[in-house]
Amino acid sequence: MKSMNYYVRTLVLAILGGCAIGMGGIVFLSLENKVIGALMFTVGLYTIVAHGLNLYTGKVGYIPNNPPAYVIDVAVIWLGNLIGTWLAAQAALATRISGLSEAVAGMCDVKLNDSMMSLFILGIFCGSLMYIAVEGYKVTKNPSILFVCVAAFILSGFEHCIADMFYFSLGGVWSVDTLIRTLVITAANAIGGCAIPLAKKLKEE
Repeated sequence: MKSMNYYVRTLVLAILGGCAIGMGGIVFLSLENKVIGALMFTVGLYTIVAHGLNLYTGKVGYIPNNPPAYVIDVAVIWLGNLIGTWLAAQAALATRISGLSEAVAGMCDVKLNDSMMSLFILGIFCGSLMYIAVEGYKVTKNPSILFVCVAAFILSGFEHCIADMFYFSLGGVWSVDTLIRTLVITAANAIGGCAIPLAKKLKEE
């Protein structure tokens, strides 16, 4: 049984991870060039992997390789990321760059008017790319894999539940429907993230 201190630390590192994704989102929204913006968004993920912070989409893919109790860790991280992205959004809204809330309005409309099936499929694609990015960095220590995979999911319109938490918070569009959509994307990110490690385990057997 893990101690309370362990879960507090996990939560704090997840809150910081959510803030890092928020910073990446701010950079992305601040740039007119979509390609450069997508690449610069990666500052969030790079900060997370370089400093050992916690990100749901960077951890959920390792569920197949951990004991069942690891699911609790992932749930705590998801909650921490939600808090962190909300804090980052509120901080941005309290500054001169608060106009970014207008820039994100269109993105939020697209996500909130999309079908659940579309969000689910796009979330699976994103989850796979995030696993590829994080595992690739762990193996090679080469940050270029992070920039390639993050830019790919953004430019392709794939759904990342933590990034969406930031956009929804910045846009002030949270509702029951928004939460349900976020949970659908969360589940899809998990499926996409676990697909490759599960396939590896089957191959080993």
